Amino acid sequence: MSSNKIEKINKTKKIAILFMIIFLFLLILIISVFRTITEYRHMPTLQSEKKELSVRGDIVSSDNFKIASSKKLYKASIDTRHLSEDKKELFLQLFSIYSKIPYKKLKKKLQKAKNKPGNLVLSYSIDSRTAKNLKELAFKLRRLDVFISRKVKGGKILRGLSIRESGEKRLFSYEDTLTPVIGYISKFESKEGTTKVKGIKGLEKSYNKVLNESKDGILQGNRDVLSYIAFDKDSVIRKRIDGATLNLNIPLKLQKNNELTLDVHKKKLSADEIMVSIMNSKTGEVLTLASSNRFNPEKIRQKDIPSLNVNAIEYQFEPGSIVKPISISLVMDKNRIKKNELFFAYNTKGKANSKGEFPKGKYKLGRYTIGDDHRFKKHYLTLKDVVIYSSNIGTLKIAQRLTGPEFYEGYKRFGLARKTGIDLPYEKKGVIHSVRQYSAGDRDKEDNIFKATDSYGQGITATFMQMMKAYTVFNSEGYMSTPKIVSHLLHDNSKYKAYDNKPEKVISKETALRMKKLLIQTVEEGTGKAAKIEGLEIGGKTGTAQIARGGKYLKKYISSFFGFVSDGENSYTIGVTVMNPNSTGKYWYYRYASSSAVPVFKEIVQNLIKLNYLTPKNDIISKNK
Repeated sequence: MSSNKIEKINKTKKIAILFMIIFLFLLILIISVFRTITEYRHMPTLQSEKKELSVRGDIVSSDNFKIASSKKLYKASIDTRHLSEDKKELFLQLFSIYSKIPYKKLKKKLQKAKNKPGNLVLSYSIDSRTAKNLKELAFKLRRLDVFISRKVKGGKILRGLSIRESGEKRLFSYEDTLTPVIGYISKFESKEGTTKVKGIKGLEKSYNKVLNESKDGILQGNRDVLSYIAFDKDSVIRKRIDGATLNLNIPLKLQKNNELTLDVHKKKLSADEIMVSIMNSKTGEVLTLASSNRFNPEKIRQKDIPSLNVNAIEYQFEPGSIVKPISISLVMDKNRIKKNELFFAYNTKGKANSKGEFPKGKYKLGRYTIGDDHRFKKHYLTLKDVVIYSSNIGTLKIAQRLTGPEFYEGYKRFGLARKTGIDLPYEKKGVIHSVRQYSAGDRDKEDNIFKATDSYGQGITATFMQMMKAYTVFNSEGYMSTPKIVSHLLHDNSKYKAYDNKPEKVISKETALRMKKLLIQTVEEGTGKAAKIEGLEIGGKTGTAQIARGGKYLKKYISSFFGFVSDGENSYTIGVTVMNPNSTGKYWYYRYASSSAVPVFKEIVQNLIKLNYLTPKNDIISKNK
């Protein structure tokens, strides 16, 4: 046989052997795949559901700062039956580094679980950034064989470190800012076993339903052998929808500046509390509602408990002389005050002092004697004198010109003894006397004691916010607007108006403008002089009342100044109330609003100027002069 033939046969054999090797390799591969398919074919088809937890909505200031928000919390857990005994120490060290949970604390948990092997929760309060790092750690732990597979019926399973959403935590980014108005929350466990929150006070309470109106995101479908969800026509996919976002009318910068102002004056006056509010008179938008008594909703302490209530709507007090413009304007609106009419001051008993001032007026009404705090250089007062010098006697004599029903209905129309409608819970109404009590003496045209005392703010109670709402009347041509803190809501990409504010007609435009002029003169010439700022139109009324408790008046005082400010383009109603300023010894004058509430009012106006809400103008200076 020739060498060529032998070479050809050898070549053929080599090719045959090569094909045989390839065939055997393919056969082994086919058998392996077949066995794998057969092994898993009998495993049950499992439904898998992955949830993305929704959270409570945010509360955002008008200048777009998050006052309150929620962040997700994650749960870190392992199945101790899958943790390799040889790699336990490695796991503890790595998990402690990634989670920042002390090593000793983790080791103690693991030791406690030794008698009950199975699922072990290492932490319920992992934040989102740490959760992301721990998920990366979970992948690394698998590669390091820290967790081992366990045989189960139908195959093997491997469970490593699990990081899942467990609930939410409420954050208050600016700590005590806008408290107690913003309110506070408490935690509860949902039906699904996750941590949720609900509002207890303030805006968190009044808007609790919409803040929590959320839906978890869901991915649901059959799970394949690698534990991934296989999507088909029967799968469920639902996007996550968080609770509604509350957008406030209050800008954070203005609120914060005003709170700092109150902190300074509270210390100076040694007051129990100072409250201030700024409102847009025509729209009812509340730009500031601040208190000197605040708390951090994330860290409420025992001493914070008295500060949890929104005293602007929950504390009822005798308003004092700030009510006088209300009672007088009701008579003016009935055209029962003559032009240039004079009112007797009841101050003729006794001689004038060295300044030419007569004794303080005294008026006898039944068994009561009502006096004035101010000395006058004359025996007869004009309407202007009555208002700018805050005459009790002049006010009560004017108020007697109203019948009982007219007086009662007028006070109710101004918002006394009824809720303001502000979007805060637990609002109180205050108290005025009944129509029957106001009507006593109407038939015989006798002076009525209830009309008398109530006309100058003694014997009735009101809230701070009721007086704010009432004073919008004088600054908006006789109309009264409901105060609102929330501007609008955003939910699931839709915008909703929080309210439809329809102003109420209270008195005529002419009456409102006449009273407005008198209140401006009170600042120009009367008890509100300390509020004057050149280039701005400022009007208002002081009021000082004693605190009543147990049917008796204490030697404690509440001083207030309510009014308005305008630069010709922008106009705001502002109220200040100082609760129990130090009025003893050399500080006796702090009891009077002119020395306590009025200076606070002026600084609040200066804050508005500083932040460009107001611009003083020369033409207003010349007009007021």
